[in-house]
Amino acid sequence: MLKKNILFITRHAPYGSTYARETLDALLAASAYDQNLGLLFMDDGVFQLLIQQDSSSIDQKNIAATLPVLPLYDIENIYAHKESLGVRGITADDLILDDIQLIDSEAISQLLAQQDQVLSF
Repeated sequence: MLKKNILFITRHAPYGSTYARETLDALLAASAYDQNLGLLFMDDGVFQLLIQQDSSSIDQKNIAATLPVLPLYDIENIYAHKESLGVRGITADDLILDDIQLIDSEAISQLLAQQDQVLSF
């Protein structure tokens, strides 16, 4: 079976809606099908990457705690939009992932062109 390139794009803050959790759930479910998966954080989705998250007061699971285990599910192509980080005052030191690839808008266009499927949440 030929592997497909599938990119998941997450654009929403980690809490306040179900988008961030649904993105991770769909990504982890897709990992069972042995495809080339990628994850791109854009817009307010970059807030999911912050290392200092405490969701206990709103009785939700900490989304950032899930992100470091993604390579265990063969999800190693993880990207963050540089401009989205910069606009929100977030630096690489603020991120929970050390091996995330920071890419600009031009690189995102190239990344999208390489995909067989794109799922945006």
